Parts: sequence; C-alpha cells; structure tokens
Amino acid sequence: MKIIISAFFFVVVLLSFPGVMRAQESTAQREARLQAELDQVEKEQEETKKILNEAQNQSASLKRDILILNTKIKAAELNIRAKNLLIEGLGKDITKKEQTIEDLSSRIERGRESLGQIMRKTNEVGTITLPEILLARESVTEIFSDLDTFESVQASLYFTFGEIRSAKSQTEVEKNTLDKKRNQELDARAVIDKERKSIAANQAKKNKLLSISKGNEKAYSNVLVEKQRRAAEIRAALFSLRDAKAIPFELALRYANAASKATGIRPAFLLGIFAQESSFDSNDSTFGKQVGSCYVTDTETGAGASVRSGNVFKNVMNPTRDIPPFLDITRSLSLDYTKTLVSCPQSIGWGGAMGPAQFIPSTWKLYISGIKKALGVSTPNPWNPEHAFVAASLLLMDNGAKYGSYTAEQNAACKYFSGGSCSKSAWVKSYGTQVMIKADMIQRTMIDPLQGI
Repeated sequence: MKIIISAFFFVVVLLSFPGVMRAQESTAQREARLQAELDQVEKEQEETKKILNEAQNQSASLKRDILILNTKIKAAELNIRAKNLLIEGLGKDITKKEQTIEDLSSRIERGRESLGQIMRKTNEVGTITLPEILLARESVTEIFSDLDTFESVQASLYFTFGEIRSAKSQTEVEKNTLDKKRNQELDARAVIDKERKSIAANQAKKNKLLSISKGNEKAYSNVLVEKQRRAAEIRAALFSLRDAKAIPFELALRYANAASKATGIRPAFLLGIFAQESSFDSNDSTFGKQVGSCYVTDTETGAGASVRSGNVFKNVMNPTRDIPPFLDITRSLSLDYTKTLVSCPQSIGWGGAMGPAQFIPSTWKLYISGIKKALGVSTPNPWNPEHAFVAASLLLMDNGAKYGSYTAEQNAACKYFSGGSCSKSAWVKSYGTQVMIKADMIQRTMIDPLQGI
C-alpha cells in the first residue's frame, strides 16, 4: 500500500511539473517584426484607398479606368500580404496550442492511470472488516497505521479527481481557443483566394484597356458601351426564387442591399442563400430534398401532397409546432392553406418551409416584428420576395453572419439549413460551402460589373 501511495505522489509531481518554457525573447522579436510589417501594410492600404476613392470620383476616361484597376490590384496585393502576415503569426500560436492540448491529454491519461490504482486499493482496503483488521494485526500501533494509510489513500483519491477535472476544464478552454485561431487562418486563406481572383480579373481588364491605342477615346467609348450593355443584361437577368416568381436581378440586388443596410449582412452572401434555396429541383438530391413543393391537406396530422406528382407525404408539416402558426399566417394573408405552397419533406424530418426564404411557420412568427420594423408593413408575407429577403437577413444576423468572415458566413449558412454549425456533418457543411461558392460567383460576375456603371 505504501508503494502505491508513493507512486501516486510521484504521479502528482509529474502532473504538476511545468514544461520547458520557450525563449520569450525570440517570441517577442517575432511578434514585433510581424506587427511592424502589418502596420506598414495597413498604412499603404489607407493610401491606396484614398487614391481609389479619388479616381472613382473622376469622369470616365481611359486613364482613369487604368488608374482604378492598378489601384485595385495594389489593394488586393496589400491585402494578401496582410493576411499572409496574419497566417505566419497564427502558425506559431496554433502549433503551441496543439502542443498544450497534447500535454494536457497526457496529463489526464496519467491521472486516470493513477486514479485506477488508487480506486483498486481503496476497494481492497474498504472490503476488510474491523474484526479482520484486529485479528490480522499483532499490535494496536499497526492497526492505527493501517487506518492512517486508508485515510491517505482516500485523500489521494479526492486530490486526483480534482486534478483530472482541472485538466479537462483547461483542455476545453485550449480547444476553443485553437478552434478560433484555426477559423482565423481559414478566413485569411479565403481572403487570399478571393484577392488572387480579383487580381487576375482586374489584370485582364487592364490588359484590354492597354491594348487600346493611347489616347484613342473613340475606341474607349466602345469599351464603355460594351460595359453598359453587359450591365443592362445583368440587371434584367431573372433571379430564381423558391415557390415564387423569378424577379429581375436588379430588383433582387435592391432587396439585398436594403436588407444589408438594416442588418449588416453582405448582399452577395444573402443572394447566395436564395440562389442555393432555389436550386433544389427534381434532379437535385444533394441535400435529401423531395421533389418540388407540396400542399398541406390534413391539419390534424400534417400530411400533404406533392404539387407536381400528387404523391402523398405523411410529414409535410409538423402538426403541433407549425400547423397552428401556418394557419394564422395564411388566414392573415387571406390565403387558402390547402392551395398555399410549402416545401415537401426531406428524406428525414418534416417539410413545411414557406416562400423564397424557406422559413418554417414557427420560425417565421419569431421574425414578424423585425420584418414589420424594417419594412414598415403591417402583415409580413413569407411568399413576398422583399419580405423574405429581410427575414433571411435577420436570421443570418442571429446566426453570426454579421461578423463577415468566411467561416462566420459559412457557419451561418449551415445553421440556416440545419440549425447547427458546419461541423455538424459533412452533409451540412456541403450546403454552407455551396452557398459560399454561389456568393463568390454572384459578387464577381454580377455585382462587381455593375460598379461605376
């Protein structure tokens, strides 16, 4: 028993012994260097922003457009430099956090091994009765010595429990910090990827302008005509919406910009959500959606039927959670609930999502007051695109998209789809990834070409 107790205290010493400290001087020097470089980059970014603002306020000309493109390219290059500096700093921090978590995990494992030994010995001593102790010992001193040893084992047991609890708590804190730093790195890499695409696109535009003979304003006017023609095409292009008529992209962007002003949600990201929701069709089984939309036919059970095929589904709408607010919503809008489109159920769970934003009735009810305040309307309508844009932006804001980073928006999209973050499953994450791809495409090919036109 004494050997076990001695081993226990040896383990405690191992658990408590601090690791070798890294040289603080080199760390401080590295941080100072990175900060100095970042300060310089940020200074150049401010100067570039001023040049860009001044150039954009000038009258359209060949020289002005080339200056704008050069400035945008430089701004993108500076942003890439800033993010690379951030990644360099994060790399050391992430490695350190990973080592700390590994050390804590080893500490917990050693504690468990010690705990197992102590508990086995506690059980062994605890099963011996007092008469057995008296008969097995030759003197009173030896009896009390054994009792003292038993108390020491119990005290060691409590101490070890405390050590393990402390190590677990510290591990959780370190893991959360590590996740945040990894997300920062992912965000930085996403910005770098975006800026590289921007540089390539702007360089191509610049090369096209440079190919025009110097001072040939007539040739440049043809470029302006082409840009205006393309802008008109973009504005007139129909933007598909789920369970509603398609609207011109110009109108969709106007709704997205208005919603962004009220909530801070990036317009391209909001449009990406609607593009993703409208992409579900009879050939799209990526996320387990059934074909098309449904009508509710039984308010008692939540059963309904497919609009396209007439197939009957038992779980079109949750009868306790969503049927009552659905009836309230349709009644307030003077709609026949049996002829009002809602989503068919997924391969698992319930359907019943309404309109372009695909809100289930119980969730829509939570955002009615916010929609009223933002739009000044008396009766928000889930099937009205303008109302749907505001509702979606409010939900995305609550989901964390207001922070604007890649991971914040991606996680907000995953929560929009499933109620959980992207780490919930690969299936959920793929939804968020598709939204981000669509948002990037909309920004580069539809929103950016409209700037300055």
